Amino acid sequence: MFGAFERKIALRYLRARRGERFVSIIAIFSLVGIALGVATLIIVMSVMNGFRQELLAQILGLNGDIGIYATSQPLSNYDQLAQQLVQIPGVKSAIPIVQGQVLLSGPQGGASGAIVRGITPEGIKSLPTVANHIVAGSLDSLAGGTNIAIGQELAQQFNLQIGSTISLILPQGKVTVIGTIPSIQAYTVTAIFRTGMEQYDSGFVFIPLQAAQNLLQQTGAATQLQLFTQNPDDDSAIEARINAAHPGLNIQDWRANNNSFLAAVVVEGNVMFLILTLIILVAAFNVISSLIMMVKDKARDIAVLRTMGATSGAIMRIFLMCGASVGVLGTLIGFVLGTVFCAYIDQIRQFVQWVLGVKLFDPTVYYLETLPAQLDWTEVTEVLVIALILSLLATLYPSWRAAKIDPVETLRNE
Repeated sequence: MFGAFERKIALRYLRARRGERFVSIIAIFSLVGIALGVATLIIVMSVMNGFRQELLAQILGLNGDIGIYATSQPLSNYDQLAQQLVQIPGVKSAIPIVQGQVLLSGPQGGASGAIVRGITPEGIKSLPTVANHIVAGSLDSLAGGTNIAIGQELAQQFNLQIGSTISLILPQGKVTVIGTIPSIQAYTVTAIFRTGMEQYDSGFVFIPLQAAQNLLQQTGAATQLQLFTQNPDDDSAIEARINAAHPGLNIQDWRANNNSFLAAVVVEGNVMFLILTLIILVAAFNVISSLIMMVKDKARDIAVLRTMGATSGAIMRIFLMCGASVGVLGTLIGFVLGTVFCAYIDQIRQFVQWVLGVKLFDPTVYYLETLPAQLDWTEVTEVLVIALILSLLATLYPSWRAAKIDPVETLRNE
């Protein structure tokens, strides 16, 4: 399609000579703009994908893929129901949980609200968000008694260590002849976890299942069963099997429990993709302006080429190559820059924080302690294709205009 003569002329036009520096500078700005647009789009989309995946992994690692809740009465037959649910194809495990809200009171004063979960040692070990992030103590102690596992944020707030005592207060309490007396129970800290999500590290505590049943007045019952499945994306089919085998249960999967979060991420991703694509579009307009200036500057050369036998199609292809070279090179530079930045994004964040002395990624706001980035090669391909198409479209009008130059009129006016 592009002959050796056309490639040679295009390469010569791309090399600025004396008196043509301005056109070359505009072309360089166009190249930088496309590269930065592509790199920024890849980085932002990768960070949003990483944020979504990390946050969902933390959420599912604590709450499971499917929740089974009682409709009117607590699940008194939770052991039998759990064994039956595990037999359903696609279900890996079923964990009984007793959950409620309590008030924590430290040994040195102070109070804080939290969610208490009663769970078996086997159950909490199957929660990767907690089991894989133990910083002190052991989860084996939750087999019974008055032991408790707390988040590191709570441990720091109340100045607790392994062996310290913390009290759990249930506001509803017990009804007596003299009124309602709050239930208060002291627990010994035997495990401290740090998930990296401030919401979990400062708002969740775990105690033995039987202790939670006594504290929350749910003797012999569970408030929910958390199911872990082989494929969370296939939860709809598993829910249908559960409904067929056990009608009447209140079933909620991870999508329903995090619907607002997932919807917000999708909307933000689409909006960011659209906004950042405008950066590439602006750079494409720079390509148009630089090519138009080049065509105007090379009008006499084009006229000479036409008189020597070059066709209008050849002239058009020459300037197509000039503009496409800027677009392709800028896209490739942006791709390399974006992927390398994503590979070392957290190290870059830490370096910038060290230089500026400012925390750039507050875990109390973003729920994560690190800045994740996960490349989606489908999205990366879409970015590259969009950049190349916009760059190619930007060359059409200037190239068409160059091909329409009348050599006779041009040389006559020189």
